[in-house]
Amino acid sequence: MIRTVGETSDGKLLFDFQLEDMAELSLEWYWVDFDQPTAEEASLLHSHFHFHPLAIEDCLGRLQRPKLDYYEGYTFFVLHSICHNDLVAEELNLFLGDGFVVTFHFDRLQELDKAREMISRNPKKWERGHVYTAYEIIDKVVDQYFPILYNIEDHLDEIEDQLSPRNVHLSMDYVFEVRSDLLRLRRTIFPMRELLYRMLDSERLDFIPQEHAYFSDIYDHLIRLGEMIDSNRELTADIRDSQLSINSNRMNSIMTTLTIISSIFIPLTFIAGVYGMNFDYMPELHWRFGYPIVLVLMAVIGFTMGIWFKSKGWLGLDKS
Repeated sequence: MIRTVGETSDGKLLFDFQLEDMAELSLEWYWVDFDQPTAEEASLLHSHFHFHPLAIEDCLGRLQRPKLDYYEGYTFFVLHSICHNDLVAEELNLFLGDGFVVTFHFDRLQELDKAREMISRNPKKWERGHVYTAYEIIDKVVDQYFPILYNIEDHLDEIEDQLSPRNVHLSMDYVFEVRSDLLRLRRTIFPMRELLYRMLDSERLDFIPQEHAYFSDIYDHLIRLGEMIDSNRELTADIRDSQLSINSNRMNSIMTTLTIISSIFIPLTFIAGVYGMNFDYMPELHWRFGYPIVLVLMAVIGFTMGIWFKSKGWLGLDKS
């Protein structure tokens, strides 16, 4: 599907006109969006717009790193949107020239719908509408990163508040999953930040000096996103270390309890072993009250050792 927006010389904003009618409309600027195009529609990049074959190859191939290429008469951008469901990067290609913007993408991107809506509300935001259009597109793409990271932060805060040995396995599984998601976001956001830095530092983009504040604002957003990713990765590392510490302490408590139980039963096992030997000349075997006396002796030994371990603070029966 091909969607179009353009402004005529008399300031009228037009939507969804045909490409073959653009010459007759006297457009000051226009935006053509190739939204999930067919092979026939994709061929218009060459036959109608005459873009460079390398740029067209980047459009048709997946998945290019965010980048900026200069061609005669226009600049080619590769941007990355992020799918909120699986955090997979979705490529958005943008051609920006004198009086036109052309976007090309194989995935449905809500960011472009929002940019289209903003342009319809502010058709004369800047003197050069194509620059404003490019700004709105990039800005909406970057803005969609924030809800993803906010959602991750909220979940990490919940995990941090509920740290306990009872949910250690569930928490650790989620923490490692979050670290994987953050790494995936980092691979998208950091190259986008480098792209905006190149734009701001470029001497070949003549609109940057006049609109520097706007594109600098996008760059500031990307810096903030990068800091959020780094801080969240540090938080996941802290949660991981805390969970490992809790698990280690829990194992130490269990081992202490088992060791104490074993220590108590060592003398009892010795006594039972001695009187389990079937020698003929063992006078204790013929005592009338030998059996209850031995049982009482074993009980006293076990109870005495338990009291002694508890007085030493060695009784590791912490069930938390």
